[in-house]
Amino acid sequence: MHRKLLLLLVVMVFLPVGCTMAPRYTRPASPVPAEWPTGPAYEQKKPAASVEAAAKLSWSEFIKDERLQKVIAAALQNNRDLRIAALNVDRARAYYGISRVELLPTVNAVGSMSKVRVPADLSSSGSATTSERYDVYLGVSSWEIDFFGRIRSLKDKALEEYLATDQARRSTQIMLVSTVAQAYLALAADREALQLVSSTLQSQETTYNMIKKRYDVGMASGLDLRRAQSQVDMARRDVARYTMLAAQDENALNLLVGSQLAPELLPPNLSGFKPPREITAGLFSELLLERPDVLTAEHRLKAANVNIGAARAAFFPRIALTTSLGTASTELSGLFKAGSAVWSFAPQVIMPIFDARTWFAYDVTKIEKELSVAAYEKAVQTAFREVADALADKGTINQRIAAQQSLVEAIAETLRLSFARYDKGIDSYLSVLDAQRSLYAAEQVLIYLQLSRYTNLVTLYKALGGGQY
Repeated sequence: MHRKLLLLLVVMVFLPVGCTMAPRYTRPASPVPAEWPTGPAYEQKKPAASVEAAAKLSWSEFIKDERLQKVIAAALQNNRDLRIAALNVDRARAYYGISRVELLPTVNAVGSMSKVRVPADLSSSGSATTSERYDVYLGVSSWEIDFFGRIRSLKDKALEEYLATDQARRSTQIMLVSTVAQAYLALAADREALQLVSSTLQSQETTYNMIKKRYDVGMASGLDLRRAQSQVDMARRDVARYTMLAAQDENALNLLVGSQLAPELLPPNLSGFKPPREITAGLFSELLLERPDVLTAEHRLKAANVNIGAARAAFFPRIALTTSLGTASTELSGLFKAGSAVWSFAPQVIMPIFDARTWFAYDVTKIEKELSVAAYEKAVQTAFREVADALADKGTINQRIAAQQSLVEAIAETLRLSFARYDKGIDSYLSVLDAQRSLYAAEQVLIYLQLSRYTNLVTLYKALGGGQY
């Protein structure tokens, strides 16, 4: 009994809470300006009180179109990339669990039986003997006492890697929401462009038929007829082209969602789309530090930082404990009788004297930290550039749309006047043809400027961190 108590006391002595030798973590200074850029390309007025900050909006609050909400919800449920990201999080969590329990001893129960025959010429008694032994042990096998924090540093590294993976999953989710929204908008724009070219084809066919009648009675030249036919053929070509683009957009959207979308969930055109909610980037760029990709880079930096502690601990002694307590007997029935108790206590201290690999490993951890610092700073700079680009687009898109709308109206009036002059024989069909081409191109540009306005809101929402998930 006294020996058991002594053993318990010795084990308790070896159970102090170890400290780590990792350097104190300090977040690197932000390598970007504290405020967003200013200038002619950016909005100068303050956002309205009703405009929400992106970080406070979930995707379901940001996206207001009911069809698109259902499409995004289906993508979050079925998308394979997001499923892979979630499984990676589960795997990182399991690795962290493995690293955490390394601090605890592994307790095993072992039962054994041995039977040995010794021949007469080797036996001390001069005659052959057969001996039996039965053992039952409950013991700890080579438990490292973490005095210098090597295992704790590895555990902390696994935790940071797990947190980095979780932020990577969140980043994947934000990317999926924005990509689905942009694919949905592209399909809506191409379908609206298809409606435009289809109506253009009908009007061109009507014009061609009118000129052909004039040509048949000698009131129009063959040149005018061929010019009108060229407009019909170009419109037919564009109908086929936009039909293909709309089909490809639908295929891309189905891939992102991970399943075939019902026709009623697809957008008929861009005009009927309900725009996302207006958002603001605020005044300061500090909010970029909460973006999931920036947080991912920071957690990896923290992991590299605590890994230095594990490398430093390798220079110090490692203490391992092997102990067991059990019973032994030459007979199976005597295993649990009084006086059959056995125990062992075998601490081991390993003191590194010379191992050049340890020094190089320590150098590697310091270089890895510097690499992680550079990756973190690059992530912040990239985030700043993405937001700045989106703000520049947002600050000028309404001006571009207004100018393009005015251009469409002016060209439409030019076409009306040119056709009236041609109908009265004052002008040639060439002026009508030129106005038709200009109007057709201007209307297409207007559609895609409207698309750019909506996708800019989605891009800005994503660049600012995409809200809470």
